[in-house]
Amino acid sequence: MKKWMGLLLGTMVLTACGSDEEGDSAGAAGSGDAVEIGYFPNLDHAAGIVGKEKGYFEEEMAADVDFLNFPNGNDFIEALDTGVIDMGYVGPGPAINYYLAGGDIVVIGAAANGATLIVSREDSGIETLEDFSGKSFCTPGNGCTHNVQLEMMLKDKGMETNRLGGEVEHQSRVNPASMVSMFEQGQIDAAAAPEPWGTLLVEEHNANVVTEWNDVFLGEELASVVVVTTNEFLEENPEEVESALRAHKRAVDYTAENEEDTLETVNDLLYSLTQTRLPENVLEEAWTRMEVTTETHGEALQDWADASYELEFMDDDPDLDGFVDTEILDGITSE
Repeated sequence: MKKWMGLLLGTMVLTACGSDEEGDSAGAAGSGDAVEIGYFPNLDHAAGIVGKEKGYFEEEMAADVDFLNFPNGNDFIEALDTGVIDMGYVGPGPAINYYLAGGDIVVIGAAANGATLIVSREDSGIETLEDFSGKSFCTPGNGCTHNVQLEMMLKDKGMETNRLGGEVEHQSRVNPASMVSMFEQGQIDAAAAPEPWGTLLVEEHNANVVTEWNDVFLGEELASVVVVTTNEFLEENPEEVESALRAHKRAVDYTAENEEDTLETVNDLLYSLTQTRLPENVLEEAWTRMEVTTETHGEALQDWADASYELEFMDDDPDLDGFVDTEILDGITSE
């Protein structure tokens, strides 16, 4: 399985990293027999990061394991579609969109809930959702999890984006780290940001909190990160999938019991990729705006898909039957 070029998030710009020994390399050839696991260098991917850095996946799995990091869900899904990765951690939005387009993908567990923060630039004039008319906001992707959450809340206030002929401008495919410079340069008024980037804007750049994570549409129940693979890989490698989920469960349990070391582990990884550390107070505050968990709320995923359809991101009424299969993880957690 060929390696993917990892595009790495820094706090100010996106940079490509060089090779390392754990698979986050640019253009290197894979071992051929390794299981390739994708993840994002974001705080709500803490379970994947801890599992990687603590060696849980290597300990649990018989096959060699390589890790590849991605800047957004679209790149992750492309890698899954082309066989560059076999499984990994991604937001529910890209996974749902791919499934409804006929892609081979199945959710086998959750990794985190919450972690979406709606923030506005200090001098933007936006204090509440009612202030968004005539303003602009950015998200990591058009129709991404955070985009749908904010647009649904704006719709409830009688507003639409320019995509639908409305009065609110949306800029998509903005990498979360780039939101910092866009705020500083006055290029955007607000953002629906994943953590820890939303909290970074608040704590270090005086952004306003417009909507807290637990007041965002489906905020407390919607998984911000799900664990996915393909049905083909699951059917051909059930033992490896089970082993990977055991590693995932160990990582989730570790984060619940070791917050300080978890945040240090995430920050160390970010530093190894970008030579930049996030302030400890940012990580600590961002950690309160999410929940690392294995629990998958399938009904929330369907509600998100229904909202995406209502907002015309989808052409057909979504049916997620067969999208979630947590039988293996449920068995592990009940042991």
